[in-house]
Amino acid sequence: MPLTVQEILDDKAVKGGRTHGVAPGAPVREAVATMVREDIGSVVVLDGGRLAGIVTLRELLRGLDRQGPRLLEAEVREVMNPDPAVVHPEDSADGLRAMMTERHVSHAPVLKDGALVGIVSFHDIARSAVKDVAFENKLLKQYIKNWPQS
Repeated sequence: MPLTVQEILDDKAVKGGRTHGVAPGAPVREAVATMVREDIGSVVVLDGGRLAGIVTLRELLRGLDRQGPRLLEAEVREVMNPDPAVVHPEDSADGLRAMMTERHVSHAPVLKDGALVGIVSFHDIARSAVKDVAFENKLLKQYIKNWPQS
């Protein structure tokens, strides 16, 4: 059975993964401080609890290029991506990997019935792939060990 986005979120939750957000009117300085403090590569932008956008390292670099040192005092809405690629809990991990690679995105908010339930990063996907390979390896070794003798 193919791995789903929900399973990636569940695995992330076991490791204490949380979704961090900022308001559109917050200064970029706040988004940067959150990303540094939490050692994460993105924050979601929430307006009244609803997803309004995302800020990743890419948006920060573009903002720095456009605004220079004024960037930290600018509002998050000035640099955020207002239309991030989103996924749903029932989507397959393979589909998620393909979408992220195709659209060249590092983070994707996860929506269920229009509500934000988490965020997945390319790192989360890589971790799940390593876990899958390790499990398959274990099964293959067990199969070979119990190979029927003729």
